[in-house]
Amino acid sequence: MRHVYWIGGGSGAGKSTIARGLADRQGWRLYSTDDVMGDHARRTTPDEAPLLHEFMAMDMDERWVNRSPETMLETFHWFRGEGFGLIVEDLLRMPRETCVVVEGFRLLPHLVQPLLTEPGHAVWLLPTPEFRQAALTGPAMSGGGFTARTSDPERANRNIAARDHMFTEHLREETARLGLPTVTVDLTMSEDELAERVSRVFRL
Repeated sequence: MRHVYWIGGGSGAGKSTIARGLADRQGWRLYSTDDVMGDHARRTTPDEAPLLHEFMAMDMDERWVNRSPETMLETFHWFRGEGFGLIVEDLLRMPRETCVVVEGFRLLPHLVQPLLTEPGHAVWLLPTPEFRQAALTGPAMSGGGFTARTSDPERANRNIAARDHMFTEHLREETARLGLPTVTVDLTMSEDELAERVSRVFRL
């Protein structure tokens, strides 16, 4: 998969924005793992993805309000790698003449590493809590997002913020252990600066 570039990382880190800009500048294909979550859920069975199907059976409060952030982290199907094989299947079906930039939090370092045949083809963006908060409370989120459909949106948002912070720290530890490149994204970094940092990792 030498034609594939990977941008993983925590929620709200700017993965989609950077990947879209990179695809536009380089003439690459863009593959967003968020966009195919529904399709991938339909392509799995309960035996193949038990956590995913348990999650699908929950109501909104069971998903986001009633469980602790620790439990949410440990049982969230995409954080456990369920459905990652479907990402690989999709990529293998694409023409290899054009490079593909893949982005999303589903790109767990230990799953991506065995697929890296070239140096500098993967990076993980790690947002600080302050950056993530600013990113997810901007004008685009003014409608409240999906947590508005819970009985306690404030608690749901706190739970998700705590869960995602723990996930980002897990990514930080795993990328360090595996020797994979990361970029810490904070409020002082502009979009252009982040794009430049990613381009340097990719040796563009």
